Amino acid sequence: MNAFATLLPVIFPIIAGACLLPVKFKDRKSRERVVLPIVVLNAIFALYAIFGAGCPEVTLFQFSEKLSLTLHVDGLSKVFGTMVSLLWIVTTVYAFEYMTHEGNEDRFFSFFIMTFGVVVGIAFAANFLTMYLFYEFLTLVTLPIVMHQFDNKSRHAGKMYVLYMMFGASLAFIGFVFVYMFGTTTAFVPGGVLDPALVAGHETTLLAVFVMAFFGFGVKAAVFPFYRWLPKASVAPTPVTALLHAVAVVKSGIFAIIRLTYYAFGTSFLAGTWAQNVMLIFAAITIVFGSTVALRTPHVKRRFAYSTVSNLSYIIFGIAVMTPAGLAAALLHMVYHAVIKITLFFTAGAILYKTHREYMYEIEGFGKYMPVTFFALSITGLGLVGVPPFAGFNSKWALASSAVASGNPVSYIGIVALILSALLTALYIFSIIIRAYFPREKEYPADYYHHVSDPNKYMTIPLIVLTIVSVIMGLFPDALLDIMNGAIAGIV
Repeated sequence: MNAFATLLPVIFPIIAGACLLPVKFKDRKSRERVVLPIVVLNAIFALYAIFGAGCPEVTLFQFSEKLSLTLHVDGLSKVFGTMVSLLWIVTTVYAFEYMTHEGNEDRFFSFFIMTFGVVVGIAFAANFLTMYLFYEFLTLVTLPIVMHQFDNKSRHAGKMYVLYMMFGASLAFIGFVFVYMFGTTTAFVPGGVLDPALVAGHETTLLAVFVMAFFGFGVKAAVFPFYRWLPKASVAPTPVTALLHAVAVVKSGIFAIIRLTYYAFGTSFLAGTWAQNVMLIFAAITIVFGSTVALRTPHVKRRFAYSTVSNLSYIIFGIAVMTPAGLAAALLHMVYHAVIKITLFFTAGAILYKTHREYMYEIEGFGKYMPVTFFALSITGLGLVGVPPFAGFNSKWALASSAVASGNPVSYIGIVALILSALLTALYIFSIIIRAYFPREKEYPADYYHHVSDPNKYMTIPLIVLTIVSVIMGLFPDALLDIMNGAIAGIV
């Protein structure tokens, strides 16, 4: 029974979503009565596998001694799986209302549910092959919802999405092949699996392969220069942008980089090498670049997309420090950013849904008419900037502290990038807040604010809940850091 509990949250939503594809619901209520129980039930299945099933390992197919399709729950799986499962429920509630604005809800929710199972499959993957298969499947199952409208813009975004992901997957596959050739196993083992006897004399080649695989998985994590797909994909419906392109898809790239660095190649092989410095430098470049372009972008949703590009590399920077403190700080920022950024995308979606306005210059004075939306944006925006005691401050402090403690001189480049990015983030967040609450003196048409109001409870309750959660997480950073340290115990 416990073994089945590990498998169930992966296969149940994939099967359920596929079965819903031909179904045409007669109205919204009938759709909600089917979709919400599936999502909630699968979240319960996932949380039971994480916390209540004793973390059994399940092998579905054994291809050879080193290659198998195997699921297992370890500390890292628990962090990623819990974050995804809880946020999926909140996003589903939000999407019920928002998707009436987009249409084709039946097809959307079918692929949305299937994606849940695929992401849990990545979280629960016990080895490189399993993770890689689910990682590739994630691209395929999310493509229809990225291209949801199937107009010219969404088709172009989908084409770019697939091309980038195929290129990244090809580089990642090279890493998989070399882990298979030079490792004692392809299973994820804390500290790495490379066999010193096989590695001897091939160190330079393996470091080059690691860098290629890092950039391969880094495509989903929007590492510079492979970031362009993410802002383009913001043409997708807001629930997709919020959950998949700020949490599930991009964080799957982050998750894969952690597995590659700490569980496959190992920090004992990588730390202090030029490969580590490449990670640190490109993370720093992406941090500053994403924040700079976000500041220059007047489109609110795309501004948050470029902000995501920057913040993903905060996490990568913590990973690249290659110390327990660095990885714990990276996981802390991963969770903080997930809650904060999904809320910010929800606020952008609420503005678009109610007013059909998308640009900075169009939201003058909206704070008075959309109090819940802009309160949530303001509080979580402060967290993204890193204003104490809000959540972002704690993770940024932990990242900078771990970099200093690591003793790697190159990591100081990342610290400078964090400081510059914090200043830029303050500018691009506060400029939105100031426009909303302190409009410039200007003559507006009499009906300019006629339809400007908060959306209904399906969209405001998720905003309120997530805002409260972000504040609570910010007030108790030590408790969360203890959880992260427990999740990675013995990893380095």
